[in-house]
Amino acid sequence: MKNVLAVVLAGGKGERLEPLTRDRAKPAVPFGGGYRIIDFTLSNCLNSGLRKMLVLTQYKAMSLDRHINLGWRRLLCRELGEFIDVVPPQQRIDEHWYQGTADAVYQNIYTLEKERPEYVVILAGDHIYKMDYGSLVDFHKENRADLTVSALRASASESRHFGVIEADANNRIRGFEEKPAVPATIPGDEQHIFASMGVYVFTARFLFEQLCLDATRTGSVHDFGRSIIPPIIDTHRIFAFPFRDENRKSDAYWRDVGTLDAYFAANMDLISVDPLLNMYDERWPIRTYLPNYPPPKFVFAEEGFNARRGQALDSIVCQGSIVSGGTVERSILGNNTRVNSFAHVQDSILLDGVDIGRHAKVRRAIIDKGVHIPQGTEIGFDEEHDRARGFTVSEGGVVVIAKADGVDHFLQAGALER
Repeated sequence: MKNVLAVVLAGGKGERLEPLTRDRAKPAVPFGGGYRIIDFTLSNCLNSGLRKMLVLTQYKAMSLDRHINLGWRRLLCRELGEFIDVVPPQQRIDEHWYQGTADAVYQNIYTLEKERPEYVVILAGDHIYKMDYGSLVDFHKENRADLTVSALRASASESRHFGVIEADANNRIRGFEEKPAVPATIPGDEQHIFASMGVYVFTARFLFEQLCLDATRTGSVHDFGRSIIPPIIDTHRIFAFPFRDENRKSDAYWRDVGTLDAYFAANMDLISVDPLLNMYDERWPIRTYLPNYPPPKFVFAEEGFNARRGQALDSIVCQGSIVSGGTVERSILGNNTRVNSFAHVQDSILLDGVDIGRHAKVRRAIIDKGVHIPQGTEIGFDEEHDRARGFTVSEGGVVVIAKADGVDHFLQAGALER
């Protein structure tokens, strides 16, 4: 993999994840307690032997840049030719934001060419999955391909969310259509499609040629799925690589946590007895930045009526957290959170630094970093009341409290009880 360069596209706004993306890029959104979404793609790179990575950022990249600096750069040795570089928009080609996925790579073509790779792996930084990119590159080489697209078996009813691949028995791509209403299905299986994962391997010289050619096309949207792939299907060797999951489950696990409900569901799966995503797989570790917090603590074990008992059931509790006489059920507590006496947190996600006041009740909620929920407050029991207080409520009824919706909001509303 020494002649392979990974390019991670991490500049998306993540508008459907508002308000979690109000102050951060989508790849920087926390996931599973102590991780960020981008940690899964970067861990795949590291576990696959990829040691040269460019992370292309754009919108609200401060927290993402800080996270990579703190947690990832120390894992690679620049003197050995290893690196992970965060690359903000350079505007070398034109003075505008990236116009599409292909344009993002094209505007950084000078940086790519400088590394002189033989192959370039294009990745999205906002998906949750485990994959050995080494197998993908080997498949690309074996087929003498110009481009290889990683393909996920998905339900035909989900075709509007994917680029749909039509491939022959040898996995050579014969057709590609973005988000079709009536998709081409897998031969012999009308219920499923081959969906593009947005993971590509290009022979480097071919990639550079196609990017330069696309930049000259009038009316191009400069996107890999819409602009680069369709014109070259009949003239070049384009293959589909069947996704091989490095998870221990038989079913391939891949999640685009692009909506609040999808994000909530993927997190909640982690607290089940046997989750679909195995986070405890020592063979395929997921790395991240681990802050220097003490271990989590649970205090008070009183008996009798109205007794305090600090406990967390079917939950994930991260470093530095204290459950002080409260009860946590089926929830994820990020680093340095606190649940105070007689409080009850149920089916919820608390990000770092959240403080739940005494006697507060929180149900089916996502609470962003540093938010204080005052004592006696109820969240997630009355959707209309939650909306009236300015909170976001997803289509699935999950209440989301952003950073700015914390203690200051309650003070203004006169609902703070002491």
